[in-house]
Amino acid sequence: MFTRNQKHILIKFFSLFSVVRGYNILIIVIAQYLTSIYIFAHDKPAKKVLLDVNLLMLVLASAAIIAAGYIINNFYDSEKDLINRPNKSMLDKLVSQNTKLSFYFVLNFSAIVMASYVSFNPVLFFSAYIFGIWFYSHKLKKRPIVGNIVSALLTIAPFFAIFIYYKNFDTVVFVHASFLFLIIAIRELTKDLENMKGDLALNYRTIPVVYGEKVSKNMMTILVVLTLIPLYLLINVFEIGKMNYYFYAAVILLVIFLFLLWKSSTKTHYVLLHNILKIIVVAGVFSILLIDVNLVLKRIL
Repeated sequence: MFTRNQKHILIKFFSLFSVVRGYNILIIVIAQYLTSIYIFAHDKPAKKVLLDVNLLMLVLASAAIIAAGYIINNFYDSEKDLINRPNKSMLDKLVSQNTKLSFYFVLNFSAIVMASYVSFNPVLFFSAYIFGIWFYSHKLKKRPIVGNIVSALLTIAPFFAIFIYYKNFDTVVFVHASFLFLIIAIRELTKDLENMKGDLALNYRTIPVVYGEKVSKNMMTILVVLTLIPLYLLINVFEIGKMNYYFYAAVILLVIFLFLLWKSSTKTHYVLLHNILKIIVVAGVFSILLIDVNLVLKRIL
């Protein structure tokens, strides 16, 4: 049995875990390692990649900054989240704003220290990344289109750090990145539709608020159609092994998404659409293993 003090600490931990969305960070860490092994450094032994201390520092620095980003985002969006996500908001409030902000600075400082272990260039990159997240949360988030684009770019930035580290300029890398960017951009628009009630109440100038739901849906339809371009290239042009099955499934899910999108009108509908996009992203992370099934054993042993 837990003592009262232990229960209090445990509740605080879960509250902080909710604020930094630890499950999302775990997925990003796994994605960074899988993309390093199978895409960015596919010509190197997997064991060498896994034991690369520089890569570990870059991944940990990314994770720390992303966690800090969720904290500062939670700080600026606390009123809106109370409307859009009341249950999660109540859990998040179990940790004081002062504690969150202290943790925010500690995480960012730790990230810079870890980046400095690699070289000065990652320090510059992650410093700009920290500023970008803060500026987005403070200013750009309330601006239509610009806020969506910046948010999508910030989401894929951790992979850019790994890309620069390995200096892999293969065309397939850019095609993968364009697919991920478009999916994230669609997700951002979906979140705007999902959170429209809170955005309206607090005067967030998102695309649905400023231009209406129909314009948002038209933009999302265009983005889905654009997503078919990298999907076609990845399936038919590049050698990606059995990962092409994932991309076939992604096409089917995007068609379902588009069909449901034009029939959606409530928050429940938009949450469902958001979950479809989450499935595409998370499944995409683990489907990287399918690029070369033999590598799962051969390169690690």
